[in-house]
Amino acid sequence: MSDNTKPQSWLFITLAAASVLMVTMGARQSLGLFIFPLNDSTGLGLVMISFAMAVGQFVWGAVQPLAGAAADRFGPTRVLVVGVLILSLGSAMTPFVSSGLGLVVSIGLLSAIGSGIGSFSVLIGAVAGRVSVNQRGTAAGVINAGGSFGQFVFAPLSQTLITLLGWMGAMWSLAVITLGALPLVHIMSRTSPISVSPMAGGWSMRTTVRNALADRSYLLLHAGFFTCGFHIALIVTHLPGEVNLYGLPASVASWTLAIIGLANIAGSLLAGWCVNHYRGKYVLSYVYGSRALLVLLYLAVPKTAWTFYLYAIGLGFTWLATVPPTAGVIGKLFGTRYLATLFGLTLLSHQIGGFLGAWLGGLAFSHNGDYLWMWYADALLASAAALCNLPIREPRVETLAVLA
Repeated sequence: MSDNTKPQSWLFITLAAASVLMVTMGARQSLGLFIFPLNDSTGLGLVMISFAMAVGQFVWGAVQPLAGAAADRFGPTRVLVVGVLILSLGSAMTPFVSSGLGLVVSIGLLSAIGSGIGSFSVLIGAVAGRVSVNQRGTAAGVINAGGSFGQFVFAPLSQTLITLLGWMGAMWSLAVITLGALPLVHIMSRTSPISVSPMAGGWSMRTTVRNALADRSYLLLHAGFFTCGFHIALIVTHLPGEVNLYGLPASVASWTLAIIGLANIAGSLLAGWCVNHYRGKYVLSYVYGSRALLVLLYLAVPKTAWTFYLYAIGLGFTWLATVPPTAGVIGKLFGTRYLATLFGLTLLSHQIGGFLGAWLGGLAFSHNGDYLWMWYADALLASAAALCNLPIREPRVETLAVLA
C-alpha cells in the first residue's frame, strides 16, 4: 500500500464517490415526477415525453462504456467534472424547450449524458482500483447506497420544488444543486490507485473487451442487466402515472420513489456484503427472482397509498442491488484494470432495457389506458434473468483472495 493511501483513505474515496452518485442519480431518478406538469405546460403528450425519457434511458447507458474507457485512459477526475457540467446544463435548458425535439436534446441527450458520465461505471471503476480486493464489495455497496440515498432525497425534494416553484423553477433548482458534486470530485482526485488486478495481465483495452464479449458468462450478465434496466425505467418513468391511475395524490408517487431509495440503502449495503461472502451469480439470481414475485404480488392486491409504500420497501431492497454483484463478477473474471469499460458495456445493455421500459410503458398507457401488460412483461423478464445468471462461470471467494 503506497504512502498516500492510508487505511482510512478507501472510506474517504468511497464516500466521495457515493456522494457524487447521490447527486447524479437523484436528479435523474426524479425526472418521472415532471412528466404530468411538463405535459400540462407544453401539451407535448405523454407518448412524446415518454419517448424523450426513453431516449435518455438509452443514452445514459450508451455513454457508460465511453465514459469508462475515457476514465480508464485519462483518469476519472476530468471525466466526472465534464459529466456534472453537462448534467447541470441539460436541467437548465429543459424549461426553455417547447418541442419534442428540444425535449429529446435537453432530457434525452444532455441530462442523460451528464448523469451517465457521473454514474456507476466511472465511479465504481475508480474506487475498485484504489481499494483492496477485500474492500471492493463493501465499497461498491456503499457507492450504490449513495445513489439510492439520492433517490430518497431528490424525489420528495423535486416534488416540493414543483409545488412551490412550478416545474420550471424546480428544474432550474436541480441544475444549481447538481453543481454541488464538483467539490466531491476533487476529494476523489486526492487518492491514487494502489494496485492493478493481476487478472488484467498485460492485455490492452481492445483485447480485454474482445475477450469479454466472447465469454458466455459476461454475455449472461448482459442479459440479466437488460431486464434490470427494463424494470427500473418502467417504475421510475411511469410510477407517477400508475399512482394517478388509481386516483391517489402525486405525493404518493414521490414518497414511493423516496422509500424505494431509502430501502435500497440497506439493500445495497447487504448486496455489497454478500459479494464478499457469496458468489455474485447467486446473489443476482435471488434479486431477480424476488422482483418477479413482488410484481405478481403487487398485481394481486388492492391499490392504496399503503400498497405503494409497502411495495416500495420490497422493491427497494432489490432496486440497485444488482450493481455490486454484477461489477464484482466482472472484476473476478477480468480484473479491475478496465472494469469501468467492461461494466459500462453491461450498463449499455441495462439501458437498452431501460429504453424499452420507458417507451413501451407510454405506448401501453396510450393504447390500453393502463400498464397491466407492462407489469406482466416485467415479471416474465425478471424470472428469465433469475435463471440465466445461474450458469455463469465465477471463481469462488477463496480463489479470488488467493489471486489477489
